[in-house]
Amino acid sequence: MTFPGNMTLLISKKAFFIVLAITVLIGCSQTDLMVEPTIDSQVDEKFGEFAMITGDAANVETTTQSGFVLMGGSTDVDEAIAWMIERSGGGDFVVIRATGTDAYNNYIYGLGTVNSVETIIINSVSKANKTNIENKIKNAEALFIAGGDQYDYVKYWKNTKVENAINYLINTKKVPVGGTSAGCAILGDVYFSAQFGTVTSSQALNNPYSQKVALGKNDFVNIPILAQTITDTHFDNPDRRGRATTFLARMVQDWNYNAKGIAVEEKTAVCIDENNIATVYGYNNGTAFFMQSNGQGPEVCTPNTKLTWNRNNQAVKVYKIENEVNGNGSFDLNDWSGASGGTWKYFWVDNGVFHEN
Repeated sequence: MTFPGNMTLLISKKAFFIVLAITVLIGCSQTDLMVEPTIDSQVDEKFGEFAMITGDAANVETTTQSGFVLMGGSTDVDEAIAWMIERSGGGDFVVIRATGTDAYNNYIYGLGTVNSVETIIINSVSKANKTNIENKIKNAEALFIAGGDQYDYVKYWKNTKVENAINYLINTKKVPVGGTSAGCAILGDVYFSAQFGTVTSSQALNNPYSQKVALGKNDFVNIPILAQTITDTHFDNPDRRGRATTFLARMVQDWNYNAKGIAVEEKTAVCIDENNIATVYGYNNGTAFFMQSNGQGPEVCTPNTKLTWNRNNQAVKVYKIENEVNGNGSFDLNDWSGASGGTWKYFWVDNGVFHEN
């Protein structure tokens, strides 16, 4: 088809500006773009930062029951979120994260009766020290930490008012608190900070003191029943098992800890009730692993040397429980011995090579 000259010029100009707009959008980072609220959410005008609320913006106070959710990443476990909602007494449910959107709002709001669901994106130390954010978290009847990069949470939230608010909810107000993926990885007394990026099992087993094996302890989230315990996620990737064993070896070697770990596969959640009894929820036969040092530390755990932690092929004692939609098994975190619905096994390492029975 042939166009008049002036029409061709107009089309060319229009095409040019479309291409220019697309180029500008692509060149912007995620944090540079304004995130639009979902249709049922509204901006919380009390905040200068990104905060979106679904439901009633007026604060309520309800009777809560403590509990913790350790979720392994990927698809969220509806039943675990509903478990938190029930323990919240229908109050205000807050989600915190360093990146992302308010996608949790409508999802959580649709799983049970809550007054509101609010997502707050806290992506700097200055925001993490804002009193209004601290108060918003403290007023929550349930708190969920979304996935992302756990080092964002460590560098932005540790030693701030956000940290204080999280620990207030856990130890004073006693509300349900949970997290998935990176949000779960920071809930233990010991945590893999990912300060220098992720670490593979091969890297950790071949040098337990590699810079990438970056561990923090006893200086962030304070859940008493997870003392001397590390949490790990996405554990259906077999490569995670060797590095988790290395984390435990370091905990024994460096701090003389009675090292313990709770590792969770994707689409799986460990729900810990007020009596410190854990039950496993989820889909697709996902599994949770309750790991503990079997009483003796590693034979060889030194810098630039392959890890050996054998102890007669029983270095780490493990109880594994497969999930079920409505919950399966139980594990008593008070003594780390009372258990049902799963099976016992062992992890060990010989000269940098991981084994399990």
